[in-house]
Amino acid sequence: MTDVAVIGSGNIGTDLMIKILRGDTGLRVAAMAGVDPASDGLARARRLGVATTADGVKGLTALPGFEDIRIVFDATSAAAHLENARELAPYDIRMVDLTPAALGPFVVPAVNLREHLGAREVNMVTCGGQATIPIVAAVSSVTPVGYAEIVASIASRSAGPGTRANIDEFTETTARAIESVGGASRGKAVIVLNPAEPPLIMRDTVFCLVGEAHPGIAAAVERMVAEVAAYVPGYRLKQPVQVTPLGDAHQVSVLLEVEGAGHYLPAYAGNLDIMTSAALRVGERLALETS
Repeated sequence: MTDVAVIGSGNIGTDLMIKILRGDTGLRVAAMAGVDPASDGLARARRLGVATTADGVKGLTALPGFEDIRIVFDATSAAAHLENARELAPYDIRMVDLTPAALGPFVVPAVNLREHLGAREVNMVTCGGQATIPIVAAVSSVTPVGYAEIVASIASRSAGPGTRANIDEFTETTARAIESVGGASRGKAVIVLNPAEPPLIMRDTVFCLVGEAHPGIAAAVERMVAEVAAYVPGYRLKQPVQVTPLGDAHQVSVLLEVEGAGHYLPAYAGNLDIMTSAALRVGERLALETS
């Protein structure tokens, strides 16, 4: 069993903690660190027998048993992660960054996790990146992708202060990862906060511009969807893959839906669930490497 800690007692950190605690993951949540003493996340952690601190990463390093922690999940913000990474740099700890800070290599479990198992820190890109980059990678595995554009539509209610504070980082980080991980020559990302009531679950649209209508595109996408769904059960295609002529090229259109598992967050918050599910998959694999 590998001891881990979660920094950030908001929605994402709390959902991740509960996912680790409720499953046979090979991980043990030794501590949760936050900065709001009244947060529901810290209160739940205490009730579940997890050591807590409201003094952030400095409080985490002062907790008894900190020396046994091998993996830290950072579910704060891009700005806060920069300081957290500096504080933890002297320690023998692997970091899984759920913010768009992107200090470590981008990791999307279904695409490139194996390549980065030796990295001290990995970055989980963004919720939109975790949902859409696998599709871009699937298309680029069978034919070159000159341009890829993704639109992530999430319920406004599921966008907390951290998400709203990181909108610019979301678009920039996701676009970079579409290229470096997805394999597109050029990428663009758009996020839409949908105010509809009742809230709609996460929807993602992926457009890829390719030269030829390769016959293997749809099958590659369907295989990739199955790989992601192995660790994000609510991840699915909304309709068959479309490949349509567009001038001298072809446009591949993929519509996705991500429904949350409802462990701590509502089912419509698939954007948060896919981040915690992907981070958990990474943590499980890193634990095998460090054991």
